[in-house]
Amino acid sequence: MAAPDFGVASLRELREHPDQGGVLVDFDGTLAPIVDDPGEARPLPAALDALHRLAARYRRVAVISGRPAGFLVEHLGLGRGAVGHGPSVVASGLYGLEWAGIGGVVHTRPEAEEWRPVVEQVERAARAAAPAGTLVEHKGLSVGVHWRTAAANAEWARSFAEEMARRTNLELHPGKMSVELRPPLPADKGTVVTELCSGLRAACFVGDDSGDMAAFAALDRLGAEGMVTCKVAAASAEIPPELRAAADLVVDGPAAVASLLGWLAAS
Repeated sequence: MAAPDFGVASLRELREHPDQGGVLVDFDGTLAPIVDDPGEARPLPAALDALHRLAARYRRVAVISGRPAGFLVEHLGLGRGAVGHGPSVVASGLYGLEWAGIGGVVHTRPEAEEWRPVVEQVERAARAAAPAGTLVEHKGLSVGVHWRTAAANAEWARSFAEEMARRTNLELHPGKMSVELRPPLPADKGTVVTELCSGLRAACFVGDDSGDMAAFAALDRLGAEGMVTCKVAAASAEIPPELRAAADLVVDGPAAVASLLGWLAAS
């Protein structure tokens, strides 16, 4: 079988100048296959290996996710006890409300902490009212409601989230067979990408869902200012059409993402 060819011009330039480049990726559906229970999601071993090899070569490597930063630290091997793994992969969790760097220590935006009691209130209400088969995911500073294993509950989940958003002023964000309520703060994957790309010559972002559109938009703005950028979509049957349309490159799911990261990591 022929070796994969990811020869988009911007990716070639990124690969040729790793000391001035950034590789930024989503987690679910990108590094890790989508699963019924979000808590069971794990990165593909090849993707995890490539991620840490990238960190040894590139100026900035980060996973930017809606997951809590602590979850990313644990499952990406970013903690103090991670044998053979360097400290230079940044974990940005909850769309920029949390982050972890050297040693896997998690930091939270102070203004987000003010919303923790409200989030806990909504989480309790969701668990009390959710029909059988609906999964309520408490992320600390946000709440996700999933209906992947109970498609008939989609309308209930959307209606519940809309009502809670009205009552609490939490923001509603749609996802793949899910909705999420999180604090109404100016933080998303786009703000994280903008911050992490500061001072870089070239960068790429790899994502698969509607929340990644903000990251793509940030790369568009940076590209207009002269940075070399590449927007990569990890395709699946559930990929939002607008994400596919906005991408510079579309690859076939997490296995192909792992190949792309391995290609970028190769010297």
